[in-house]
Amino acid sequence: MILKVVRNGLGSLIAGVDTLTRPPKKQRDPQVQAQVDAAAATMALYQFHACPFCIKVRRAMHKLNVPVPLKDAQKDPVIEQELIQKGGKRQVPCLRIQESDGSERWLYESNAIIQYLETRFGDQ
Repeated sequence: MILKVVRNGLGSLIAGVDTLTRPPKKQRDPQVQAQVDAAAATMALYQFHACPFCIKVRRAMHKLNVPVPLKDAQKDPVIEQELIQKGGKRQVPCLRIQESDGSERWLYESNAIIQYLETRFGDQ
C-alpha cells in the first residue's frame, strides 16, 4: 500500500515536471502535418498517466508532433481488457498500430516505440 502511494506520487511528480520541461514540437508544412495526423489516428498508445516509461514515450510523441490517441489502461477496465486480450499482456506503454492491410501490430517497450515513431515520422 505504501509503495503504491509512493510510486503514484513520484509518477505524478515526474509527469508534472515533464509537462513543464517539454521540448518544442517539430514544425512541418501543414500538408505534411495533416498526413502525420492521419497516420497517428490509426494508432493508439495504451499507457498509465504516471508511468515513467509512458511519460518518456509521450514526450517523444510531443517532440515529433505525432498526436497518437492515448488510452489509459490503469483507469479504464475496458481499455485494460482490450490491451490484455488483443495485445497479449498488461504491460505499458504499448503502441497499437493499424497496418494498411487491416491487421494490428502491438509494440511494447518504450525504446522500441520511440524508435518506430522516429523512423516513421522523424524525416517528415
